[in-house]
Amino acid sequence: MKLFALITDAFGGRGGIAKFNRDLLASLAADPGVSSIVALPRLVEGPTGPIPPKIQFDVGGANDKIRFVGAAFRLVLTRGRFDWIICGHLNLLPFAALLKKVCAKKLLLVVHGVEGWREGSAAQKKALKNVDYLIVVSEFSRQRFLKWNKTPPPKYFILPNAVDFTSFAPGPSPGYLIERYRLQGKKVLLTLARLSAEEKYKGIDEVLDSIPLLLKQVPNLLYLVAGDGSDRSRLEQKVRDLGIADHVCFAGHILESEKIDHYRVADAFVMAGWGEGFGIVYLEALACGLPVIGSNLDASQEALLHGRLGMLVDPKQQAQLIDAVTKTLKLSKGSVSPELETFSLPAFAQRCSSIVSELQKVLAA
Repeated sequence: MKLFALITDAFGGRGGIAKFNRDLLASLAADPGVSSIVALPRLVEGPTGPIPPKIQFDVGGANDKIRFVGAAFRLVLTRGRFDWIICGHLNLLPFAALLKKVCAKKLLLVVHGVEGWREGSAAQKKALKNVDYLIVVSEFSRQRFLKWNKTPPPKYFILPNAVDFTSFAPGPSPGYLIERYRLQGKKVLLTLARLSAEEKYKGIDEVLDSIPLLLKQVPNLLYLVAGDGSDRSRLEQKVRDLGIADHVCFAGHILESEKIDHYRVADAFVMAGWGEGFGIVYLEALACGLPVIGSNLDASQEALLHGRLGMLVDPKQQAQLIDAVTKTLKLSKGSVSPELETFSLPAFAQRCSSIVSELQKVLAA
């Protein structure tokens, strides 16, 4: 099969969707049923690094809408017709549906999280009629998507995120981070997330609101918030207003090379919100041996296997959150559950192989 992938970002991108797209493209390219993949990213933030064989990763349209459209039509003219267009985000779907009419037999849409929970625009609703197959990262997101999409494609596949156990594993707390953040003698609670004003659903506010009460039980608590974004200044002001500046540290954007060390320096990980479509950070924290707290209001419950891999709370119930944090900080870290293999890269690749077989059947139907 010849595939054409329209994606937000992948190689050279940051965050969970970029990671998912890298894994998806690499796994599809490794399958013998796929002859070639042309991938066109909307954004490229850094060096792409090595690109897997069979993938043409065209950055000619990155970071500019007009160039992106032009690059897509240039690829259509030079590469001919495709068997499938893979649309990696709902926001790209109207354009993907147009390209399907020009150069492809079938269209596959990937739904991640909140972008598929909110009712789509008129253009997105119209374009959904052209979708032949759906990939969703969680059953929770699929159900939320179906609440407003009244014309679901007949075929779908649940494809959760994956974690690379060769990159994420338990290890000693790195001394340079203990010194950088002054963590000596502290019980460190970690959140790693984008601090975007549009993504307040991460649950950071709820943790901050709980800290004055948590300090009565864990007086040496330090809440380490790793990540950056437009909401950081508001959160920092909130910390000052709550009088907890000595117990909260904003690390800002962290280098990918330092990510595993940030997990290892912590005693527990928390991200209990209400807007996660899945959440790769839960898997990374678990792979590093951290006790984890997620939410029972979003798809993080699937990442934590409905409570078997970590604690689930309603973040709107402060007493639940405080109880979970105090209990989790008492747990030892360093062990990894065998059930985490559910989200290994080999398991992800096997699911992708099943998807390739399904896409071939759809073509033949």
